[in-house]
Amino acid sequence: MSLTGQYVSDLAGNDYIDPELYDRFNVKRGLRNADGTGVLVGLTRIGEVHGYMISEGEKVSVPGRLYYRGIDVEDLVRGAEQENRFGFEETVYLLLFGYLPGKAELARFNTLMGNKRVLPANFAEDSIMKAPSQDIMNKLARSVLTLYSYDDDPENRSPENVLRQCIELIARFPTIAAYSYMAKKHYYDHESLIIHLPASSCQSAETLLSLIRPDQHYSRLEAELLDLALILHAEHGGGNNSTFAVHLVSSADTDTYSAISAGIGSLKGFKHGGANIKVMGMMDDIMKNIKRWDDEEEVLAYLVKILRGEAYDRTGLLYGQGHAVYTKSDPRAILIKAKADLLAAQKNFGDEFKLYKLVEKLTPEAFAAVKGYSKDICANVDFYSGFVYKMLGIPQELYTPLFAISRVAGWCAHRLEEIVSGGRIIRPAYKCVQQRMEYLPLEKRFAAEAERER
Repeated sequence: MSLTGQYVSDLAGNDYIDPELYDRFNVKRGLRNADGTGVLVGLTRIGEVHGYMISEGEKVSVPGRLYYRGIDVEDLVRGAEQENRFGFEETVYLLLFGYLPGKAELARFNTLMGNKRVLPANFAEDSIMKAPSQDIMNKLARSVLTLYSYDDDPENRSPENVLRQCIELIARFPTIAAYSYMAKKHYYDHESLIIHLPASSCQSAETLLSLIRPDQHYSRLEAELLDLALILHAEHGGGNNSTFAVHLVSSADTDTYSAISAGIGSLKGFKHGGANIKVMGMMDDIMKNIKRWDDEEEVLAYLVKILRGEAYDRTGLLYGQGHAVYTKSDPRAILIKAKADLLAAQKNFGDEFKLYKLVEKLTPEAFAAVKGYSKDICANVDFYSGFVYKMLGIPQELYTPLFAISRVAGWCAHRLEEIVSGGRIIRPAYKCVQQRMEYLPLEKRFAAEAERER
């Protein structure tokens, strides 16, 4: 056996834990209770995710609601739409400061954000262009850590200084993501290098679209749809994996750049921010293997095959369907789906959009056919967000970074909350189930070594 093979074998044996032990010791795997509810580990005033209620000890499904600082996110979206303006910057303001800005306050904040979009001198050349990455999330995390070196006061944990750092990061994320993508295209895909300077007058959605398009052109509807996606992804309570990671690392009294990079590392995962890429792969597979996209029986049969692990990636998962909290509906999916309908008609994606809606409709039937029982299953925001980005012509490499461009607002709000109200390092318990072992001097280990080498 090779040395590497031996180590892999050892890992498989020594790191395995019998699933029965989790039940015996009442371990809350994934910090989830047996009924699927989350284990309460903290308090927050920033975001609330409401997808069920407990009635007489039982979990009861209700239509999903999402609140930012106590305000229904649907009201935030409708307000911006009715006043014909972008809403993401207002959302950032609300999350950071706890109230909606007045007209003058919002104007000042937009100016501040616009002036912070340009990266520090030589940063793009030295940090991004000279060290590109095939994965934009990886480059985004490294860029955040590198910004520490461009900060004159990086270790100052005062709320005032952390707020300054947070605003700079939120403003710079679209520029970093766009430049990182352009560097990837040039150095790995061997395409022309095109770099635009961000305009201080542009909102976040406009900035991203203008920086990744060679001609910098975009329609108002395109910018509005991307702005909507940014609003809907900005915050999702303190318990989602990336936000909890920011709370966790912040509780250790570390710097802002380390805390936010931890959030990026979490969001990069396919079980979190990378889920919409999985949705796109699944839908591409469905479109290739189904002849009639409007045939409910044919679509249902293929969904059943996916759930049985007989199609697509053989995992038995229907990506973009179901949620840890939402049961009857994901309010984010409802809002982005309604706006996507307009763009689908404009860009001739009508048939594909109908297929998405049909998959959403038939998913509960597919689950009932495979699992033998029915339950509330709703499409989550990841199911439609990737489709929206596709219609906008945004490359898949930027799907998860777009999530980060939005969610950094929530991360920063939670970091500030942890600094102001946390006070204790987060340290949950793990029970060790390893048996005690006797230490053997080196010369007496030959028998065990010989056994491993057989």
